[in-house]
Amino acid sequence: MKAAGRIFKYGDNVDTDVIIPARYLNSFDAQELASHAMADIDPEFAGSVRPGDMIVANKNFGCGSSREHAPLCLKTAGVSCIIAETFARIFYRNAINIGLPIIECPEAARGIEAGDEVEVDFDSGKIYNRTKGTSFQGQPFPAFMQKLIQAGGLVNYTNGRKQEIEEGQDGRK
Repeated sequence: MKAAGRIFKYGDNVDTDVIIPARYLNSFDAQELASHAMADIDPEFAGSVRPGDMIVANKNFGCGSSREHAPLCLKTAGVSCIIAETFARIFYRNAINIGLPIIECPEAARGIEAGDEVEVDFDSGKIYNRTKGTSFQGQPFPAFMQKLIQAGGLVNYTNGRKQEIEEGQDGRK
């Protein structure tokens, strides 16, 4: 599994309140939420992000409240991957649960700039900066997490597994 796109770059402690400000949480529509993604830190983000683009940040990305809206609005806006030095643990889990790949790699976070074109191979954890011709080694996703992401998140994965079991297609007797 791979992703490739243009980079949006942010610093330390990007919290869930700037990823999706609370004043926009009165909607359950993922597209509506995506239209306000990063509004308080980068007002141009929602209008300029394209499918496949990525975010690179420094330390503690996704800190703050545990709202699932934060990774959901980024994924719905078109973000294909987030690379950071570190993530807040609840954001990390919420991102995987909704099928948004994220990779911790301090070297990549320091060596990739806004506007760079980057490719990520989730099987190997390799991060390649096409713009600069540099590469970084992130932690590859375990097979189980890749299945969650490929299914579009935990709920879709669980529903698919349930259907396989009901249809007897899971290898069980």
